[in-house]
Amino acid sequence: MKKIYYPVFLLFFIFSAGALLAKEASIDSIAKDIITKTDNLKPSVIKLALEAFYRAKQEGINIKKPILTVIDYTLPSTQKRLWVVDIEDKKVLYNSLVAHGRNSGKNYAVNFSNNPGSRQSSVGLFLTEDTYFGGSGYSLHLKGLEKGFNDKARARAIVLHGSKYVSQKFAAAVGRIGRSGGCQAVEKSLAVPIINTIKDGTLIFSFYPHPEWLSKSKFVNNQA
Repeated sequence: MKKIYYPVFLLFFIFSAGALLAKEASIDSIAKDIITKTDNLKPSVIKLALEAFYRAKQEGINIKKPILTVIDYTLPSTQKRLWVVDIEDKKVLYNSLVAHGRNSGKNYAVNFSNNPGSRQSSVGLFLTEDTYFGGSGYSLHLKGLEKGFNDKARARAIVLHGSKYVSQKFAAAVGRIGRSGGCQAVEKSLAVPIINTIKDGTLIFSFYPHPEWLSKSKFVNNQA
C-alpha cells in the first residue's frame, strides 16, 4: 500500500482547527450549563466572557483560579448584573447588583472611559489583585488589562467594594441604585464573600458593546 505523506503545514492546520473547534464546543457547553442557573445572564455575554478567559490564558495572564466575574452593563442598575462563576464546576457562586460610574449614566450605563477624573466605568478585562481596607471598607484592587480602555484603573483608584447605595431599597426609592466614581460597587452584604472568592488572580469581564473596544480588544472575538 502506498503511503501518503502530508505536508507539515497541513497537519498543523488540521490540528489547530480541531483544537479551535474543541475549545468552542467547551465554551458552548459551559455557557449552557451556567445559563440554566441564572435568569438574566445573556448567552452572548457569557460566551464572550469565557472566550476572553481562555484568550487571557493563552496570552500568559497569571490566572490563579478558574473563577470568572461577569458584569453586563447593558442591563439597568436595578437588575442583578454581576455574576461570579466557577468555570470548572459550572456554578454561579454569586449574583449581585453592581453600580456604574456617576457620569456613565443614570439607571443605564451608556458612557465609558479610561480617563482619570471621568467618574465613568470602564469596559474590558480586569485581573484582581490584593485587598485593603479603605474609605469604602474591605476593597479589592484591580488591574486593567486593556490598553486605552481600562489600563488606568489603578491610577484612577478603580476597585471593587461594597456600598449601602447598592441595594433594592435604594432602587425602590430613587428608581436606580446609587452610582460610584467608576468603581465596581456591589451589595454591602455580598462584598466580603465576593472579594474573598475572586481576590488574588481571577478575571473580571466588564461588558458593554463599545464599538472601539470590540474592534481592538485582543481578548474578545469582536462579534458581540
